Amino acid sequence: MAASCARTLGKVGLSFLESSASRPSGTFSYLLRNVGAHGSRRAYGTGAAGVRSKLLSGVRAGGGRVLGCAFLLGGGLGLYQTVKLSVQQHLAEEKRKAPAGSLKLILYQYKTCPFCSKVRAFLDYYGLPYEIVEVNPVMRQEIKWSTYRKVPILMVDDEVQLNDSSVIISSLKTHLVNKEKSMSNIIRCYPEMKSVNDGGKEVTEYNNKYWLMLSEAETVAVYPQKEMQKEEMKWRQWADDWLVHLISPNVYRTTGEALASFDYIVREGKFGTFEGFFAKYVGAAAMFLISKRLKRRHNLQDDVRQDLYKAVNDWVAAIGKNRKFMGGDQPNLADLAVFGVLRVMEGLQAFDDMMANTKVKYWYRRMERATLNHEGLNPEPQKH
Repeated sequence: MAASCARTLGKVGLSFLESSASRPSGTFSYLLRNVGAHGSRRAYGTGAAGVRSKLLSGVRAGGGRVLGCAFLLGGGLGLYQTVKLSVQQHLAEEKRKAPAGSLKLILYQYKTCPFCSKVRAFLDYYGLPYEIVEVNPVMRQEIKWSTYRKVPILMVDDEVQLNDSSVIISSLKTHLVNKEKSMSNIIRCYPEMKSVNDGGKEVTEYNNKYWLMLSEAETVAVYPQKEMQKEEMKWRQWADDWLVHLISPNVYRTTGEALASFDYIVREGKFGTFEGFFAKYVGAAAMFLISKRLKRRHNLQDDVRQDLYKAVNDWVAAIGKNRKFMGGDQPNLADLAVFGVLRVMEGLQAFDDMMANTKVKYWYRRMERATLNHEGLNPEPQKH
């Protein structure tokens, strides 16, 4: 719209100049004299009729050129501002582009799912733009096209489907390190394995899901110290195999906490009116009972808060006092995984208790800032 106005002003200016080309000059000085003599009255809009008539006669006598110049100047300034704004917007878009370049990412998720939160933490930290599709946890119509019926699912360029949070993170990180590797080739390095668990239920697992598919030189660049890769993999697996199983027993620890948790789930998730009511009250009661079974399955203490506190303090102790993150000066994939899992408790009593009774707070706040500011886009050099 601004560009259109600028072009119009320019055309009007040219027409004034063309129509006044043969008229006498000197109008500009005449106008200045009139404005100088009566400027104070014009400033407040109280000029007499005589002043107005002199100005108008001056314009008729030869003011076309002045007006033409004014319109051309206005049009030029308008066009300049339009081009400037366009360039600024273009530069902003370029700055927001992800290191992965042209990858189009669509994340199918439940917002309160810890595995989905892990993926979002990774995408946010590295500044990768992505679209979210919130899946209805009852009908799951949003993923009816997929034979894999869990979340998260990440679609890449509408062609490559990535399943399992750890596979998604490992494959994307591999691509960020070496953009020459296509996602379709990378995903072949994480083969799907189906088996039947002790309960007779078919489960799907993925080989190599904590590994990055890098050359020896790339591995040294990402993990300059010998034990860094092994440590990262160990704690990523710990987040999946242990930490995530402490969430449900803690957020559904009492009937009151279960109701508060489902109120949050319904508010943040994609539920219809009836589904939301059903989920909030019936779901809360069901999960309160299920959390008791989970407590027995994972051999948790009667006060499950103590297991959460111990796990979180073990994590902080593993980081140590001399590192900001497990990755050093910047988060690594283990930092992002643990942060993603813990983040789903925000706003609930379990989260407040964890922050008050463990040593995790300072690391957690640093992780908040790192993901919010997309610090993985331009990481500072590591200190060793």
